[in-house]
Amino acid sequence: MTHGQFRNARRLAAGGWLAALGFAALAFGLAAPASAADLAITVANVANGQGKVLVAVCTPETFLGPNCPYTAAEPARPGSVTVVVHKVPPGTYAVQSFHDENQNLELDRNFLGLPKEGVGFSNDAPMRFGPPRYADAALTVAEPVTRTTLTLRYFVER
Repeated sequence: MTHGQFRNARRLAAGGWLAALGFAALAFGLAAPASAADLAITVANVANGQGKVLVAVCTPETFLGPNCPYTAAEPARPGSVTVVVHKVPPGTYAVQSFHDENQNLELDRNFLGLPKEGVGFSNDAPMRFGPPRYADAALTVAEPVTRTTLTLRYFVER
C-alpha cells in the first residue's frame, strides 16, 4: 500500500461510516404502496461466488445507515449480479450495496476500519476521504421498472 493509499484508508476508517453499512436490519415484506416500481440493480465487479450481494435503497435520512426501507439480496457469483428490489414508491433514492461473503449481514472490516468485502453505491458515487454524498448517489425511481448499475470496490487486497 502506498503512502497515499494508506492516508486515504485512514481517512475512510476514521469516518466510521463503513460500520453503518451493516444490513442487520434487512426488512423484507414491507406493505406495498399504492404506486410502486421495481428497481433492478446490476452489481458489477463481484469478486467471487461466496455469500450474497445485498442492496439497500435509501432515503436521505437513512443513507449510509442500516435502516434503509427497501432491501434485497441475491446469491453472489463472479462478475455481475442483478438484484431486484420490488415495490419501491417512485421517487429519489440512493442505493448502497455490499458483497456479504460470509453471510453475517455485516460489512466486515480490517484493523484499519477498511471493508474486507466489496462495497458500492449508485452512480458509482465517489468516495473521497470518506463516504459518498447522498446527492452523488441519488437516482430517480419510476414505474414500472428502473434499471441501474453500480460497481463494487474492494479496498483490501484479497
